[in-house]
Amino acid sequence: MPDTARTALISNDIVVLGLIAATLGLVFWTSAQQTGFWKKFYTFVPALLLCYFIPGIYNTIGLVDGNNTKLYNPVASRVLLPAALVLLTLTIDLKGVLKLGPKLLLMYAVSSLSVMLGAVVAFVVMREVHPETVAGDTWGGMAALAGSWIGGGANMLAMKEIFQVDATTFGQFAVVDVGVGYVWMAALIFMASRAQAIDARSGADVSGIEELKRRIEDFRAQHERVASLTDLAMIIGIAFGVVGLAHAVAGPLSAWFGANVSWARTVSLHEPFFWVVAVSTFAGLALSFTRARELEGAGASKIGSLLLYFLIACIGLQMDILALLDKPWLFALGIIWIAVHIAILWGVGRLLKVPLFYFAIGSQSNIGGPASAPVVASAFHPSLAPVGALLGTLGYATGTGLAYLVGITLRSLAGASPA
Repeated sequence: MPDTARTALISNDIVVLGLIAATLGLVFWTSAQQTGFWKKFYTFVPALLLCYFIPGIYNTIGLVDGNNTKLYNPVASRVLLPAALVLLTLTIDLKGVLKLGPKLLLMYAVSSLSVMLGAVVAFVVMREVHPETVAGDTWGGMAALAGSWIGGGANMLAMKEIFQVDATTFGQFAVVDVGVGYVWMAALIFMASRAQAIDARSGADVSGIEELKRRIEDFRAQHERVASLTDLAMIIGIAFGVVGLAHAVAGPLSAWFGANVSWARTVSLHEPFFWVVAVSTFAGLALSFTRARELEGAGASKIGSLLLYFLIACIGLQMDILALLDKPWLFALGIIWIAVHIAILWGVGRLLKVPLFYFAIGSQSNIGGPASAPVVASAFHPSLAPVGALLGTLGYATGTGLAYLVGITLRSLAGASPA
């Protein structure tokens, strides 16, 4: 991977923050143009896609150092993400989500299983095609990546500790995670802009999604108003107040579960970030049953979406488009792996005739987790972001256990002995 730490032109995080803010402003200003070149350009290129790739270009060319900036961690992932989850779940119509039916949960389950199967297929295929790629402790790196692709970053780190994955191997698979996983996320965002046409060709039943969107839009129309300073103060106060509470309880809760519950590590209950995400999500859900939901009329979900756009830009900052050229065969392994996942999930989706949204959010809630599943969901419609948040959070509970099964299976295939 290129070393940008010594060559980055901009190393001040405040300057980087300004650059990201200006970039987002420029993207959304140009996307709002109703005539001329930009109107045609955004017909083919979703604005959200640029919010991801332009920061990636900044990192690739050495303008910024995305690997060392603190904008993603702790600012975006630990502060903006849970705040966005609070505001997006605050406005959720939980009854409407439940009416989406069991097919959505089935797609999520199939997504997890296809990631597990994809790991085994990729390992076996690469062992025949290019054995050096899966030599040594590659199986351990794949187990860590499985943790990320089924759950999230906390699950990936859990696999690193459980299987004692070498730091270099872990770093290589972190690159695969970004290079393959986030490119797939970009593809899903691109497809989201064409969801209506794709669903029309497949004959998918989108009535449940349309009904949910209609209910949320009706609620917004009923309560919409010009936001007052009090409204904005309440929105910010609730969002970051809950984030503060989540971080305050995350440490003690994770420590207690880690010390007193034998199976806590299996479901990541010993990870503070699990509790940050869980508390933020469920606090937002609880508030959705109170008068706080009326803050949607003052733009609560719009502010939550803005926080997500900052998050996705910060994710893009970590992407080095050229990094995988150092390990092309490892990149091939990742492509085979995710191709199996996509093929199985797409096949089941076609069989069940589910909307593209079910396919996309079933995939991204696994591959991307709670950090990016709401982003993909919001690409279909801002009101659907909470569905991504809920399913993405579910991955934290299942990711470690399922990735552990992947790890011991790959270890057996590699002929390695338990540490």
